[in-house]
Amino acid sequence: MKYPKLRELREAIKSFFSRPYTINYPAEPSIPPERFRGKPEFTDKCIGCGSCAEICPAGAIQLTDSVNGDEESGRGPFRRLVLHYDQCIYCGQCRANCPTEEGVKYTLEYELALFDRQEAYVSVERDLVLCEVCGAVISTLEHIKWLAERLGPLAYANMGLVLAGQGELAPLVEATPKNRDQIGRADHVKFLCPRCQHEVFVKEEWPEGTP
Repeated sequence: MKYPKLRELREAIKSFFSRPYTINYPAEPSIPPERFRGKPEFTDKCIGCGSCAEICPAGAIQLTDSVNGDEESGRGPFRRLVLHYDQCIYCGQCRANCPTEEGVKYTLEYELALFDRQEAYVSVERDLVLCEVCGAVISTLEHIKWLAERLGPLAYANMGLVLAGQGELAPLVEATPKNRDQIGRADHVKFLCPRCQHEVFVKEEWPEGTP
């Protein structure tokens, strides 16, 4: 009969009287490391620009623009971003490509089992800014304010950014449609989409009789 080696016997006795290496989960919580990619969430720093929806390789982020707003709540135009974390692959691209670098965060929450997959989402809503002439979507109010802060003095090249930087830009509830011949230089003080802004600044160069 072969006897165990003394080293193996010592390890066995030591292991018998010591604490186990594993935790008593789920009776005790398992705390993941600090850089763990758990349940993703939007933060207050989210400006609603939609970069995360564009970059998401799994298509887990849905962007919806409600131009007509919500009549029941009386809210004006808004943008809604929905992150379906049951489709998320936790790659971190949304966080890495966020312009503010703080719009999306990964929590330490990993117990995400649900009976209904329709509940597996997080969302955020931001007010939309529409063109004051044609009503086209320009961007969110928070996004425009963020751009004005980042540009600093360069924002004075655009009247809309000036208003945003001074806190005087408000979401447009209803646009004032105009035909091409009704757009004039006076409209340059309005916040316009690129197409209408182009019409304002090139109108004087139109030949006579242009419809």
